Amino acid sequence: MADTTLPDQIAARLRRDILRGRLAPGAPVKERDNAAEMGVSRTPMREAIRILAKEGLVELRPARSPVVANPTLKEVTDAITVLVALEELSGRLAVEHATDEEIAGIRRIHEKMAAEFDLLDHIDRFEIDMAFHIAIAKASHNVALARTHGAYLARMWRARFLSARTRRNRDRVLRQHGTIVAGLEARDAEAVSREIGVHLGHLLTHIIEEFRDRAEDARPAVEVESDSGS
Repeated sequence: MADTTLPDQIAARLRRDILRGRLAPGAPVKERDNAAEMGVSRTPMREAIRILAKEGLVELRPARSPVVANPTLKEVTDAITVLVALEELSGRLAVEHATDEEIAGIRRIHEKMAAEFDLLDHIDRFEIDMAFHIAIAKASHNVALARTHGAYLARMWRARFLSARTRRNRDRVLRQHGTIVAGLEARDAEAVSREIGVHLGHLLTHIIEEFRDRAEDARPAVEVESDSGS
């Protein structure tokens, strides 16, 4: 992280804590306590929290500690629908505008993920996966699209991670990434858009299932009265 600022480094650590569930949805993000735990002053901690607030991972509250965002299913599925459309468009534009070196870079990300998939923990693997999609958006050479994609991706970071963690299929993911790269190399916009759509096609279903499972886990257990014979 030598090329990142201290607030960026702190934000990355907090982001991982949110992904791991150490900071659960609705939990307060206490500036003083987190600064003390990380051995930093409150100023960069405050800026890191602002970074996460811009990403939608944290909600700021007047005169109170910020909390980890807890979006509704409707908010998440609406954003995912937009995100999928943005990724399909970015793939089409990358076919037209990406340099050969940019496409080679996307292939290197894919090959790194394939080589290290079984060696990485869930978060490291997920971050490489997201780097793959971010690189395609940047290769579109459409600054507005890449910026919008980044904003939606940041807001969906935790939901997408949970879906990836619980539903991950190694062979399917690597096969689809490889097909997307092949389409970019062949400059086949239809193939790239189609494969991105297929790749993300089950995301909404997985998110809905994740919310359903979370609701079931939170449901209080039903007490069964024992037959004491009295």
